[in-house]
Amino acid sequence: MLEPSAATTHVRIAERIAVHSDSRPARLVSAAAVLLVAGWLVLLVAHSGYPKQPDFDEILWPLTVLLCVGFIARGIFLGRPVTYGHAAWAGVSVLVALGAGVLQFEHAGDALVVAAGLILMWPTSAPAQPEALAEVGALVDRTGDDPLAAFAMHSLKSYYFNADRNAAIAYRTRAGFAVVGGDPIGDESRFPSLVQEFAAMCRSHGWRIAILGCSERRLSLWSDPHSLGHSLRAIAVGRDVVVDVQAFDMVGRKYRNLRQGMQRTHNAGVTTEIVDERGLDGGLRAELQQVMELSHGGRFERGFSMILDGALLGRYPGIRLIIARDDRGVVQGFHRYATTGGGTDISLDVPWRRPGAPNGIDERLTIDMIALARTEGARRLSLAFAAFPEIFAEQDRTRVQELCYSAIHVLDPLIALESLYRYLRKFHALGDRRYVLVQMSTVPLVAFALLSLEFTPRLRPKTAAGAPA
Repeated sequence: MLEPSAATTHVRIAERIAVHSDSRPARLVSAAAVLLVAGWLVLLVAHSGYPKQPDFDEILWPLTVLLCVGFIARGIFLGRPVTYGHAAWAGVSVLVALGAGVLQFEHAGDALVVAAGLILMWPTSAPAQPEALAEVGALVDRTGDDPLAAFAMHSLKSYYFNADRNAAIAYRTRAGFAVVGGDPIGDESRFPSLVQEFAAMCRSHGWRIAILGCSERRLSLWSDPHSLGHSLRAIAVGRDVVVDVQAFDMVGRKYRNLRQGMQRTHNAGVTTEIVDERGLDGGLRAELQQVMELSHGGRFERGFSMILDGALLGRYPGIRLIIARDDRGVVQGFHRYATTGGGTDISLDVPWRRPGAPNGIDERLTIDMIALARTEGARRLSLAFAAFPEIFAEQDRTRVQELCYSAIHVLDPLIALESLYRYLRKFHALGDRRYVLVQMSTVPLVAFALLSLEFTPRLRPKTAAGAPA
């Protein structure tokens, strides 16, 4: 059973598969076609008098055919299916190309023929499955010791369930890649077979696999190139920051900055309260919405693998907010937390802070949340993901590290990774590594897929005061 989740997803006619190309005969035919057209082109080039007096008009058409056939052959070798929608648009492109030829726009017609080959084998995509939230939420609640498990509920993600639907992989498709966010969720004894079935499903759609945020203990799931169809290289990109709730204290010199931040907020009269996101009333929601909009980038949502969407909408189960107010009762900031593992694990989603809020607000919110988690019997509280901590911690960087350091700061307008690291290190809770797993021959394209999934902005939906989503 390749795609257990397909039964719950309506497929439009344009997205239905007309031809499967993932077969050995199709690959042989496409390779033969490329060789045949390439040979034709070579003969014409030789006949045109190249290199002394080449006749480019004579070789332009076979070059056009070669590019068109090349795009089709590439799609076939990647195993991409042809959908009815792709076939229709490719046909339209060919018809327009014929019309352009009749009207003496030969070059435009040639370009449209090439485009037809590209369109025909354009990668398919998987639709988001927000309707699976209840099922995914139940699996998240069963998944412990995974700081990213809650983020599988993101409403833009697609899901692959095993046949018993007691384990799942959350992913999104982009540029011909199925990008998995984090680790599988649910019954971990089913993860090995789940990954194999997921890989088979990806091959049937012509998707190559990439993993964003794979934990150290799950690397072995993705280590078999035979079942995956290609080998994946693991690249360390950072560490989880996970506080041992029951053992955490602020005793000792290393926690001095935390204690000072806490004391400043107490001196300023800051108080905190914790509420269930689904229980927000209209007035409080409006206050928090204002803080979000005043925060950097507050009108837009970003992220994919380590974040949820729909803040304040009450969309997801187990979401709580811890809110800080100043001595006048004005909201100065709040943090959004998700609960997983039946209450054993708590993960920070996003912190929000009003510009000009008292120093130490974030530290106060975090420490008060740790205190509550301890009383409720939670074991771990994940603060965030510390990207490239070794580079930021290194004082004498090598030339390569210096280049990486400069490249990281290019992302500062979107996410200030070094500032985040300097905040997180105050808790002395760096945990296991996280990895990106990619096929090295596809690095430029997969980098585009990963970065666009993480940083493409989406307008944040608003909820009318007093009207939960």
